[in-house]
Amino acid sequence: MTAETTATTPAGTTDRPSVLFVCVHNAGRSQMAAAYLTHLSEGRIEVRSAGSAPADSVNPAAVEAMAEEGIDMSAEIPKVLTDAAVQDSDVVITMGCGDACPFYPGTRYEDWELADPAGKGVASVRPIRDEIRARVQRLVAELLPAGTTAT
Repeated sequence: MTAETTATTPAGTTDRPSVLFVCVHNAGRSQMAAAYLTHLSEGRIEVRSAGSAPADSVNPAAVEAMAEEGIDMSAEIPKVLTDAAVQDSDVVITMGCGDACPFYPGTRYEDWELADPAGKGVASVRPIRDEIRARVQRLVAELLPAGTTAT
């Protein structure tokens, strides 16, 4: 770890902030948010996503909506939420997963109320995608203040 760090996890294991996005199926909202954060942070933030009851595959309309933005999510696979993923994250952002997310002191929690894209076509997913992008842009600005450099 360098003397000049951007952030530390509670365990002090990395100099990059880490964010976990959680929704029920890890097939739409959390996948789009993770893809945007990875893209917009240019690797300066460690990104995870998971679901309390993961689907078999990522929502095809979400994949298509993100492809329109030049972001390829086609290889992503829904992952199950684990205590370790929560413990290893500085920020946990939930998106309609209720009380399924474990709570650990010292971790920042946010709940983003967003429509669920499940069962919707790409035209209905676009406004959800755009709201996620706006929220992720604010999160990047918060976690990586001006002048912060990649390590």
